Amino acid sequence: MVEQDTIKLLRECDAGVKMGISSIDDVLDYVSADALKQCLSDCKSQHEKLENEIQELLNSYHDDGKEPNPMAKGMSWIKTNVKLALDESDPTIAELMTDGCNMGVKSLNQYLNQYKAADEKSKDIAKRLINLEEELAVEIRRYL
Repeated sequence: MVEQDTIKLLRECDAGVKMGISSIDDVLDYVSADALKQCLSDCKSQHEKLENEIQELLNSYHDDGKEPNPMAKGMSWIKTNVKLALDESDPTIAELMTDGCNMGVKSLNQYLNQYKAADEKSKDIAKRLINLEEELAVEIRRYL
């Protein structure tokens, strides 16, 4: 049970971290404020470090991980592109990123509760990813 919950939690973290990186990539070229661009770039780097850590653990379980849900990714892409087509401002970007962070925090907390038997290492990764998302949402509030 521990191993199955561990793998399932790591898969969800893998999908979540990939979704975060993709979302940041989707908006980065539209950012005007240097400080916001730096904040998003730093967060993307931290996501990439976590992604590598997740991949190493998944490899140790001989698991390929998980891609983000195609429907969720597609809806996110559409929402981002429609909103940016209407308004390419930093407040729009901050709103999009805040919504994404909030969805990620909610989902990851649900998975933490669902996969209670996961090992402490994978729970720690999930908590660090949640923390990253929460910190980004707070950091970018000034651009809303």
